[in-house]
Amino acid sequence: MIKMILSGAAGHMGHVVADCAAAADDFTIVAGLDQVTDTTGAFPIYGDFDQCTEEADVIIDFSHFSAFPKVLAFAEKRHLPLVVATTGLSEDDEKAIAEKSKRFPIFKSANMSLGINVMADVLKKISGVLADYDIELVEAHHNRKVDAPSGTALLLADAVNEGLEEAGLPKKRYTYGRHGRDCKRTEDEMGISAIRGGTISGVHLALYAGDDELVEIKHTALSRKIFGNGALKAARFLIKQPNGLFDMSDVIHAQ
Repeated sequence: MIKMILSGAAGHMGHVVADCAAAADDFTIVAGLDQVTDTTGAFPIYGDFDQCTEEADVIIDFSHFSAFPKVLAFAEKRHLPLVVATTGLSEDDEKAIAEKSKRFPIFKSANMSLGINVMADVLKKISGVLADYDIELVEAHHNRKVDAPSGTALLLADAVNEGLEEAGLPKKRYTYGRHGRDCKRTEDEMGISAIRGGTISGVHLALYAGDDELVEIKHTALSRKIFGNGALKAARFLIKQPNGLFDMSDVIHAQ
């Protein structure tokens, strides 16, 4: 049985991960970390990380990005493998992840869905072939999401640029939405647009617009369970790994 500490346990995704773990036959949540504390539920939730002393095999983090430095420090102190699913991380956070992964295993993905990560692989492979097309990304999420564009949109944009770079072509400059009277598109840009509304779990659309044709690649999350189950899959993978930084492509290629 894999013993998990769940960071962001009181949030929406925390509840989803808890439900997914309860449905799995190889996970048990021994403790949670969150600003909202609770010691009466199925597992204790601590606001003071130092109070969490339960033995564990892995931490899954779906917290707010403002809490991430504390989560990273806690994982390092306990020397526990850390699955990072929090989005909106700063450049300093990213640098800290790269540095700390030399000391303990860290898995980071802006999206825990296998489908999204397969989509990223596809974009990487086709972007060199369709380099002359205008490339645009559109993402849509629920009205409670605080960061924009989504971490997944940036993951997909980076995949496009990786494909261009591997083909020996210049990378695209990111343009976040358009507004004004002088917004004519330039050849070196890739537009990234964000939509917020309702209870949308997540929609990501890549558009390759050429002369007289349009190529569309789309992923729609029908339930947040795909992210919860993806995080569990990442945790199963990570606890078997040495120190280092891993992502969902490592999981896909290990299957």
